[in-house]
Amino acid sequence: MAPMGIRLSPLGVAVFCLLGLGVLYHLYSGLLASRLALFVLGAGHDVPPDTLPEGTVDLRELLAVSVLAAVRGGEEVKRVRESNVLNEKAKGKTREGAEEKMTSGDVLSNRKMFYLLKNSFPGVQINTEEHVDAPDKEIIFWDRSIPEDIKEKIQPKEVPAESVTVWIDPLDATHEYTEDLRQYVTTMVCVAVNGEPVIGVIHKPFSAYTAWAMVDGGSNVKARSSYSERTPRIIVSRSHAGKVEQVARQTFGNKTVIIPAGGAGYKVLALLDVPDKKQEKADVYIHVTYIKKWDICAGNAVLKALGGHMTTLTGEEISYTGSDGNEGGLLASINVDHQALVNKLPDLEKASHKQT
Repeated sequence: MAPMGIRLSPLGVAVFCLLGLGVLYHLYSGLLASRLALFVLGAGHDVPPDTLPEGTVDLRELLAVSVLAAVRGGEEVKRVRESNVLNEKAKGKTREGAEEKMTSGDVLSNRKMFYLLKNSFPGVQINTEEHVDAPDKEIIFWDRSIPEDIKEKIQPKEVPAESVTVWIDPLDATHEYTEDLRQYVTTMVCVAVNGEPVIGVIHKPFSAYTAWAMVDGGSNVKARSSYSERTPRIIVSRSHAGKVEQVARQTFGNKTVIIPAGGAGYKVLALLDVPDKKQEKADVYIHVTYIKKWDICAGNAVLKALGGHMTTLTGEEISYTGSDGNEGGLLASINVDHQALVNKLPDLEKASHKQT
C-alpha cells in the first residue's frame, strides 16, 4: 500500500515502466547492436571504428577519409572555377613581396575538407591553409566505407590520436587558378605521425586523378624510372625559374632542362608515373625559398612511401610539427642518389637564405 494513503494507478505505473524501458533502449541499443554484429561477423573482419581503444586512430581509415576529403574539396574548386565567379581577393603577401590570393574555391574547398576530417576524427589536430570560421561550420560526415583499392593494399594500423597532425591544402596553386591554368591545381591532405609524413593524398580536380600513398603500407601510384644524368629535367616554381636556371646549368650541365610550373602538388606528381596527358615529367623538384608545410607534406609522404626523398637543400628532413613554414628551400627526388644531389647544390642553398 502506498504511503500517506496515496493510491498508485496501475496504468500510470505501466506507462512509467514503458518510458523507462524506452530510455534504456535508446541508450544501449547501439552498443548492443555493434557488439552483436561483431560477434556474428567474427574476429576475422575489420573492427568497427567505435570499438577501437579510446584515444587511438586507425591510419587506414584516416587515409580513406583523406582521399574523400581531397575529392570533395576538389569538387568545390572545380565548380567555382567553372562558374567563373571566383570572388578573388588579396589575403597578404609572401616573403618575396608577391601578393597572395584567395578565392571562393579556396574557402569552400577548405570548409568541406576541414569539417569532413574534423567530424570523422574529432580528436586529431588539423592544420589548414585557410581560416575556419565557426559560423561556416559544415555538416558533413564519413559513411565509414573504405574504397576497395585501399582495403586491398593497406592493413589497419592504430596510432595514438595525440601523435597525429593533419595538414590540409584546400587549393594548391591559387595564383594559377585565377589565371585559369587548371592543370596546376590540386587539393591535398597529409597525415603526419610524431612529425613524420606517413599519408599523402594529391587530387587533381580538373582531371579527376587522385594519387595516394601510405608509408610502409602501399599506394596507387608508381615512380618514374627514366632519370638521365646527361639531360636532367628540373621542375621549379614559375616565379623562381630564372633564379634557379643559371645555378642548375652550372651544376648539372648546359643540357639541363628547366620546367617552370605552378603548385607544389603538381611538381611532385611530375616525378611520378601519372596517367595525365597534361602532366609534365621531371627528374628533380627544387624550391629555393620559404614554403608552407601544407604545400609540401602530402608530396613528402607520397615520395617517402615510394622510396623517394624530400628534404631542405642541405639534406635535412622536414618535421611536420610546430611552425607551419619550412625554411632552407626544398629538394625532392626519386630513383636518384639524393645525397649526391644535395652535395651538388651548395649555391642554391645559399640562394634560399638570400630569399628568406
